[in-house]
Amino acid sequence: MFARKTLMISLFVPILVAGCSAHTTKSVTQAVKPANAKFATSVPAGPGPSGTYTVQAQPAPGTCHFGKSSDGQPLPDPNCTPGATNPKVTADTQAQTICRSGYTSTIRPPANITGREKDANAKSYGYTGSLHDAEYDHLISLELGGDPNDARNLWVEPPSPGHKPGAGPNNPKDGVENQLHSLVCSGKVALTDAQSAIAGDWTTALAKVGHPSGK
Repeated sequence: MFARKTLMISLFVPILVAGCSAHTTKSVTQAVKPANAKFATSVPAGPGPSGTYTVQAQPAPGTCHFGKSSDGQPLPDPNCTPGATNPKVTADTQAQTICRSGYTSTIRPPANITGREKDANAKSYGYTGSLHDAEYDHLISLELGGDPNDARNLWVEPPSPGHKPGAGPNNPKDGVENQLHSLVCSGKVALTDAQSAIAGDWTTALAKVGHPSGK
């Protein structure tokens, strides 16, 4: 009788141990969303700043197509220009990078690189307007932790409706970028939320992060 009880106990104990082990593994592997993030970002990371930039290959001519917002503002083709982030800029480093005055000037590619990329990207988008009035724009701006020279983060941005021909680039997107930068650096908006919002549609980015007035 004693031998039978001993055998039953020895068979029962491993089952309890195995059950606890499986439960523990499941709880550890559950994804935890950061408390300060409103939505996950799917924006890819680029190579980051480089001491020596090289001209990046652009999409084949005519393969990219501009979009338009509800009020006629130009939007990039998400297949060609989904955006790309600077891996050096994170929530932990933003105070020493994008929130520090002068940081973006230290990572901006030189004009002799971006000028050639702009010409090629105009062909990618089939843009035939004045390049003087079009901005070769970082979809996720450098001040929001966008990659400096990843082709996925740069596009020839046409002039906005009502733009005066010959006046040069003057896009309302720049104002949105500045407002998002202030919100991120003041701690009101998570960096990844701002990046995801502006990569998706810059015209609705402020509303998407919960600050339609930019404050």
